[in-house]
Amino acid sequence: MATTPVSTPTRTTAGQRSWARTVGAYVALTKPRIIELLLVTTVPVMFLAQRGVPEVWLVLATLIGGSLSAGAANTFNCVYDRDIDAVMHRTSNRPLVTGAVTVRAALIFGAVLTVVSTVWFAVFVNGASAALSFAAILMYAVGYTILLKRRTESNIVWGGAAGCMPTLIGWSAVTGTVGWPAVVLFLVIFFWTPPHYWPLSMAFKDEYASAHVPMLPVEHDPTYVARRIVGYSWVMVVMSLVLVPVASMGWVYLGGAVLAAAVFLFEAHRLLRLAKLGASEKQLKPMRLFHYSITYVTVVFLAVALDPLLYAPLPGR
Repeated sequence: MATTPVSTPTRTTAGQRSWARTVGAYVALTKPRIIELLLVTTVPVMFLAQRGVPEVWLVLATLIGGSLSAGAANTFNCVYDRDIDAVMHRTSNRPLVTGAVTVRAALIFGAVLTVVSTVWFAVFVNGASAALSFAAILMYAVGYTILLKRRTESNIVWGGAAGCMPTLIGWSAVTGTVGWPAVVLFLVIFFWTPPHYWPLSMAFKDEYASAHVPMLPVEHDPTYVARRIVGYSWVMVVMSLVLVPVASMGWVYLGGAVLAAAVFLFEAHRLLRLAKLGASEKQLKPMRLFHYSITYVTVVFLAVALDPLLYAPLPGR
């Protein structure tokens, strides 16, 4: 008696898992968590530029283009820094280190993302945003990754400018130009980046040292680094308040910016005080400031978005 063959899903299932791993590896090259933070600074600026709610499609188009652009820059960073990533524990699982993606494939992927993101902005947003997006890729992939990161302790200061570009892109997406409010917010992120990244570098100082990356905490003692963090933090706060007269912000933004700044400055000065007392790295807890810095930028830019919607003018206006 003939028996009906039973099909096995093993080969199909294995293929699906392999495909999912491959897709996951390429997504990992784009560093999605960094992209999320960049987009947090894009949409609120669009609300401010519009002085209300922008077109939903324009917001979506800008977010898609921004994600593709940031993904391209991060992919090139992974390619060039694969030797560093292999040495550092926190980056040792990246696709180019594990071999999940080849260097050639990653370069092609980054190039495709660059072209697609630039064309996307040009077609669905505008030419100014396309140019700014392409400039951001060059600034991060070439300016920071290749020219600065391995050569100077101020790498994150000047290289961090690429991470400020979403403020200009968000504004230009709505207006087609770059206005002074966008420039001020660019500077807020510019001065925020070192106090955001240096605490992380303090926590992983030994890994950066073993990878021969001259991050500030590798080159200097904790007190020096903490002083720099405090200095940049104060300038960041001042720039956030400059936005009030420049963009005619109201109480919603002012209140959010002041409260968020108070906590940020408290944490920065706490770090400096402990560093002066000779506290150990465990006692310094630099990651406290790193994690709060993300909350800070989220609160400030949420206030940027809400202020035009809930505008309450300051006295004298």
